[in-house]
Amino acid sequence: MVNNSKQEMERIWKETCGSWENCTEENIQAFLAQCEEKSIDPQYCMSWVEQHSSQIPNWSVVSKESLEWINEHTSTGSPISE
Repeated sequence: MVNNSKQEMERIWKETCGSWENCTEENIQAFLAQCEEKSIDPQYCMSWVEQHSSQIPNWSVVSKESLEWINEHTSTGSPISE
């Protein structure tokens, strides 16, 4: 089951972001939303993306946006402490 989720997640990634270099705060939210629609845990998807953070330009902005999205859309999201 996990393997199918990973393959589906990678397919969604290709559709929304295309590549690590093209990952922006806009399409990371689209990626997470589509993962959620396909019943793949957005936090699982985000942890996969974080493994490649060194390849993503402007990672700090992308990371912040994705954390905000997860906090708004998942019951397990916790407030970001500044």
